[in-house]
Amino acid sequence: MVDGVAQVAGQSQLTAIVNTGDDSDFYGLRVCPDLDICTYVLAGTIDARGWGYASDTFRCLEGLSTYGLDAWFGLGDRDLATHLFRTIRLGAGHTLDQISREMCAALGVDATLLPMTNDRVHTRITTPTGVLAFQEYLVKGGAKEEILSITFDGIETAVPAPGVLEAIAAASTIVVAPSSPIVSIGTILAVPGIRDALIVRRADCVAVSPIIGGRPVEGPAHRFLAGAGYNECSATQMARLYADVAGTFILDTRDANEVPAIEALGVQAVLRDILMPDRTQRARLADEVLAAVSV
Repeated sequence: MVDGVAQVAGQSQLTAIVNTGDDSDFYGLRVCPDLDICTYVLAGTIDARGWGYASDTFRCLEGLSTYGLDAWFGLGDRDLATHLFRTIRLGAGHTLDQISREMCAALGVDATLLPMTNDRVHTRITTPTGVLAFQEYLVKGGAKEEILSITFDGIETAVPAPGVLEAIAAASTIVVAPSSPIVSIGTILAVPGIRDALIVRRADCVAVSPIIGGRPVEGPAHRFLAGAGYNECSATQMARLYADVAGTFILDTRDANEVPAIEALGVQAVLRDILMPDRTQRARLADEVLAAVSV
């Protein structure tokens, strides 16, 4: 969706507020997966697999494995430069939003990428076998275990990064991307002040469903929903989660039967093909999403 909006509106008109609850330290390096993916996508350097630097190698990771260290998180050799740079700058006293601007400038990204907060927030997943960091649950464990609860350590005292609330207030249109409503979008909305800022802009905010036919388009969103106490995995459930912040909701045409339930929430329901298998379809959907707010 970030790529699609950038294609339609132009990067200079785009500000993306990005989840940092998934951030972790690996081998002493700060890794910010969501910020990095958005940066690489807009820079045109994302690998075809959907993460990491294009055509990267993994010799360093292989070497670490040789010495008996865990090597389950895929850090490519070129990608390591990003994490080294970020860690060096953090050590020098710079904030995450400042570092994001520096990285975007270096890679030719004209969009503004803002971390949801400069404060450390850690998504923790409690399973029957213990408490795991987000990446441990998703990547190392393959998101196979039942989720008993989800917490965002540090969220209560987190402050929106500079520019976040201002961007929400100034935006002509606000798009809630079809990412996980619990551990991606939900983490952003949990930062004190952000949800309240969006409520004020509800009429100009449109959310896109990550669910088609009762199943996530990708990823284990159903597990995260259940872990947060939501047993229903549907477009309607997504609309419920966003009803206070998004006056318009885009759902797939295959879920047309859910339109009455969504509109009963006081939300404008718009049917579209929400799949984005390539860049052309990303731009097509982004154009339709932006147009839906004025319908």
